[in-house]
Amino acid sequence: MADEQEQTSPEEQALADEWAAALAEAGDDASQADIDAMMSQAAPAAPAAPRVPMEDFASMPRANGPVSLDGPNLDVILDIPVSISMEVGNTDITIRNLLQLNQGSVIELDRLAGEPLDVLVNGTLIAHGEVVVVNEKFGIRLTDVISPSERIKRLR
Repeated sequence: MADEQEQTSPEEQALADEWAAALAEAGDDASQADIDAMMSQAAPAAPAAPRVPMEDFASMPRANGPVSLDGPNLDVILDIPVSISMEVGNTDITIRNLLQLNQGSVIELDRLAGEPLDVLVNGTLIAHGEVVVVNEKFGIRLTDVISPSERIKRLR
């Protein structure tokens, strides 16, 4: 019996745990024999893929070729909405100072006045820009855009 448990894969153990939980929920006293009988009736799991040691990943050749925006797979994701934000700057403050903030408080940022803003898409830097006013609304004029291939590399 101890040999059988040592040979049980994690998938089989998870399935056995699910059966035990289902039987317990139904008010049935599930014994190990009942669980073993149900497990033997279940379809055999597919053999697990051989595991590759971590050091083998480092030695594998990488395709460092140029990343292309061309290809049929990109069309699938072109209409997915993303969140774009502009970061003026940031700073770290203590919770004590945060709780003391009120209207009129000034927070010093890590950027100089006139320095370009960071344009972030889902938290990933894609460009730098400067603030402009368009039709009485704020906007940003992009001054430096990271190349598409570099943006895709940063997403990985």
